[in-house]
Amino acid sequence: MSLTKTDKTIIVTIWNKIAPQADSIGTETLERLFFSYPQTKTYFPHFDLSHGSAQLHGHGTKVVNAIGDAVKSIDNISTALSKLSELHAYILRVDPVNFKLLSHTFLVTVAARFPADFTAEAHAAWDKFLSIVSSVLTEKYR
Repeated sequence: MSLTKTDKTIIVTIWNKIAPQADSIGTETLERLFFSYPQTKTYFPHFDLSHGSAQLHGHGTKVVNAIGDAVKSIDNISTALSKLSELHAYILRVDPVNFKLLSHTFLVTVAARFPADFTAEAHAAWDKFLSIVSSVLTEKYR
């Protein structure tokens, strides 16, 4: 699966709207993830997962910033996320399914924040992009 030039343009354009709100979008994405898929909480036993907690906010910001790193290196996502892939595979041992769940809750959050921009075409481009990101994050598992 590869991104077209149009996909890349859409992703970068919407990313430019996401970036200034990365912290709140990240927090909302994680809150949605933990509420909708409570099994994902098992990786955060040491976190305060209550609404708006500092730990949730901090990790949400990290997650969205990692997505931003992938956007900035859209032509070489594998290299951009290599260390993160190793961390999740070898140290954290996160179930790869969780990347798909996170991608879904991120898409919902972005669609809710930017309904006029998140057209069917934008949804398709971001879905493809996040599938690539998820694949990169799980490639060390193989």
